[in-house]
Amino acid sequence: MNWTITYYSESVQAEILDLPAGLLARYLRYTDRMETYGPDLGMPHTRAMGDGLIELRLKAMEGIARILYCTMIGKKIMILHHFIKKSETTPRRELAIARRRMKEVVDVNTQRA
Repeated sequence: MNWTITYYSESVQAEILDLPAGLLARYLRYTDRMETYGPDLGMPHTRAMGDGLIELRLKAMEGIARILYCTMIGKKIMILHHFIKKSETTPRRELAIARRRMKEVVDVNTQRA
């Protein structure tokens, strides 16, 4: 059974699809691999950020982008947030947004079960 990729919201999906061409190409290539092999592609493509949050690491001529996601029951990958990286460390604000969204989707998913 393959993995399914879903998005936190339509706006998150639209913003990711508006990434510069090189970053978008990497994103599409990596997500194809994630649908087949699962959410952990290993370094340097993915990195665990703790508490179930995973980072997809994109690098192209246009710069560096990060896509933050988590896994859900039933082989689902939930894309939570993205940002263009401008410093060495991941900004706390960006992690806070992704963690808040992850908590929301995990709480909603648990209530339905």
